[in-house]
Amino acid sequence: MEDRIITYGGQAVIEGVMMRGQRAVAIAMRAPDGKIVVHREGLAAVYRSRIAKIPFLRGVILLWDALGLGMRALTLSANTQTGEDERLEGPALYLTLGLSLAAGVGLFFLLPAGIGGFAERYLGWNIWLNNLLEGVLRLLLLIGYIWAIGFMPDVRRLFGYHGAEHKTINAYEAGAELTTEVVAKYPVEHARCGTAFMLTLVLVSILAFAALGPLSLFWRLASRILLIPVLAGIAVEYIRWTANHLDSPLVRLLIKPNLALQSLTTREPDASMLEVAIESFKTMRRAEQEIVA
Repeated sequence: MEDRIITYGGQAVIEGVMMRGQRAVAIAMRAPDGKIVVHREGLAAVYRSRIAKIPFLRGVILLWDALGLGMRALTLSANTQTGEDERLEGPALYLTLGLSLAAGVGLFFLLPAGIGGFAERYLGWNIWLNNLLEGVLRLLLLIGYIWAIGFMPDVRRLFGYHGAEHKTINAYEAGAELTTEVVAKYPVEHARCGTAFMLTLVLVSILAFAALGPLSLFWRLASRILLIPVLAGIAVEYIRWTANHLDSPLVRLLIKPNLALQSLTTREPDASMLEVAIESFKTMRRAEQEIVA
């Protein structure tokens, strides 16, 4: 069971679901004609390298590659819906990913840090109160952003596929049969969700930045960027640890905020969404077995 917990993950994409294992990834999408279109490919060797076994470092490297996989999956699913065939890979892929990350860092890290620095300089607040203000703003921005985009019809469907992905993985980890009727009974929350990672990253950043003490505005902003890989590594290890110790009452208590936030990023899927998620997972499993054979 531990191997299952730390190995399999997924992501909702446009009218589809991506499932990732140790050796392969599969993307199943609902085409405009109603048929399920499946794409699969092997994973980069980094997932099975020594780096993937080094705590904290593995989190940063594998997270970056997983973001690249997610971006390719979104592009592939969008092309399936529009009938176009634009490939996003290589430099173009990572340039797009870099720009997206830069926008996220600016909104969720630099903006709250700048407001906190303003309060320290012009309002005369002490450093601890400023850092607390920064952390609260970062948390409110994250929750507010997720809540706001949830009103968009396309995003609501995306969140439905997110729920289908979680239900499928929960059913597999419970050893259940992967049929729509059975998978539908499982919860839409999952302890190893990307939403859990984002919330953990924000909460860890509050503690870390508060411990830095007084800084000039330049170093205040620079530290928020420079420490992101470190904080991301810590967040990944925390998510892995909680996912491997769900039998502990303390761990189940600790992950309640992460599961609660997923109420904003998941929706109860319909049967067609479950079919896509199940097909994606089964395709990924078959691909892994063929690679091993």
